[in-house]
Amino acid sequence: MTKLYVVLPCYNEEEVLPETTKRLSTKMNELIARQIIREDSKIVYVDDGSKDKTWSLIERQNQENPLVQGVKLTRNKGHQNALLAGLMTVRDCCDATISMDADLQDDVQVIETMVAEYEKGNEIVYGVRSSRDTDTVFKKSTALGFYKLMKFLGADTVFNHADCRLMSGLALNRLAEFKEVNLFLRGIVPMIGYKSSIAYYDRSERFAGESKYPLKKMIAFAWQGVTSLSAKPIKMITITGILLSLLGFIALIVFLILYSSSAVGMLWPILCAISLACGLQLTAIGVIGEYVGKSYIEIKGRPRFFVETYLE
Repeated sequence: MTKLYVVLPCYNEEEVLPETTKRLSTKMNELIARQIIREDSKIVYVDDGSKDKTWSLIERQNQENPLVQGVKLTRNKGHQNALLAGLMTVRDCCDATISMDADLQDDVQVIETMVAEYEKGNEIVYGVRSSRDTDTVFKKSTALGFYKLMKFLGADTVFNHADCRLMSGLALNRLAEFKEVNLFLRGIVPMIGYKSSIAYYDRSERFAGESKYPLKKMIAFAWQGVTSLSAKPIKMITITGILLSLLGFIALIVFLILYSSSAVGMLWPILCAISLACGLQLTAIGVIGEYVGKSYIEIKGRPRFFVETYLE
């Protein structure tokens, strides 16, 4: 049997936490009774510096429910760091972990499927959405565009997979060897390369509370993924610069031939060309600056998180 820890990052989740614990406890007790997972399996909540009563709820549930454990970070470090903190805290305590969102959008029934895939010898099992019927047209199109963009840039990500996944102890030990501060686990985990499989599930609407990923944060997260996994944007800037230089040289010759008799006639094309060139230069400087900034942060080698309390 598998000793399983389910790890759930939490940030201001007081409204949904009781229901999450109820559903997860029911499912895990069922799996324990059927001898699919061991009776010392656990639910591990990671409090990512919540400002509401999330941690006090975790403490109470830890006292009342033998399945529940809690990890409290010293401050808010973001979803990816909170998830990593939970995984690294428990990686030596279990055979495998399953990471899920605390808002019940990830179906708890997929746990059984993932464990079955692990028992078949898969070190990583990716939870993949079977459909996007609950998404708006805008969210569907942006999500599809994001995965296509990542593939175009050479990043190895799993289509329609977020952060619901099973990882064995072996895979977690390999994950611990990645030291980057700019985390994008959806792209890092596939780099590990062990035998893996997919478990499909239906993603639901958030049970309660507000989404922690409005459009602004979603765009920032996508940009984090692109710049953390691929240097191709810089190569594209170089190619674009070369092409524009050639086009500019050709255009200059054409303008000199067509408007050699009228200095005024050349004014607007030249102004447009200068404006375009300046805009592209500023964009290129911005993209390169983003990579330089990330390199600066990585070189510092600052800790990605600090665990204040671990309730076993």
